[in-house]
Amino acid sequence: MKQWRKWRPGPAMAGAVLAGSLALAAGAAPAQERDITAEQFEKFRRVMEEANTAELFEAKGEELWKARRGPKNASLEQCDLGLGPGVLEGAYVQTPRYYPDVGKVMDIERRIAHCMVTLQGFKPEDLAKQPFSNAKRTPDLVSLVTYVAGHSRGMKIAVPQSHPEERETFALGEAIFFHRAGPWDLSCASCHGEDGKRIRTQNLPNFTKPGTADRGFIGWPGYRMTGGLMHTLQWRMNDCFRQQRFPEPGYLSDTVTALLAYMGVNANGSTYRGPGIKR
Repeated sequence: MKQWRKWRPGPAMAGAVLAGSLALAAGAAPAQERDITAEQFEKFRRVMEEANTAELFEAKGEELWKARRGPKNASLEQCDLGLGPGVLEGAYVQTPRYYPDVGKVMDIERRIAHCMVTLQGFKPEDLAKQPFSNAKRTPDLVSLVTYVAGHSRGMKIAVPQSHPEERETFALGEAIFFHRAGPWDLSCASCHGEDGKRIRTQNLPNFTKPGTADRGFIGWPGYRMTGGLMHTLQWRMNDCFRQQRFPEPGYLSDTVTALLAYMGVNANGSTYRGPGIKR
């Protein structure tokens, strides 16, 4: 079993909190000062990741992965994430991918949910009752995804495109990314389709090209300091739809899988650094 680091605050953390306070105080700063604000936050985030809160959820995910649970009283240790039953290393950075046993492309959260249903006997509707973290509870799937993702830390993103279904899913994701709709006539590309975009003091990465597309992929799952909650990319995609005033996709939908395929392929070749810390 992995030995998880204990969280130990110290002088460096105090300095990081000060830097974070400066960043928040600079929210109304002129445009020429906002890059400094972003740099301060990045320093804050790096120090926070030295005592990464996400590791608590990795540890919980490991317990859940190995525990015999559900109506079938089985563990997830034989779950095939695409590299063979029980193989975790590199699985996260190679999804979404095509799975022959179901004849479709799945992202990692969707695949783990599939294993919970087929191996452990859980019902899909029960998994969807509370798909995302809130102040009262972190869903088991969030911890499981975080645990699996931790086994790809430091590896290159390599979302496959060899199967026709994978290429079709990528094309669908690209179409969704650029589709404008809703009361504000927005698309994903409205915020993430060009260089130099920002909201308040936060720079918005361009997800359409290598070199910056990885910003939407490499740090998730992420512990959000603003809410004190652990989230996966499923939540991030749904929240983007909410912010655009779109109807939110159903949990584990083809829409989200396609968007993650588009973002993941564009990020191929970058080094995965998650699970991480988010604003």
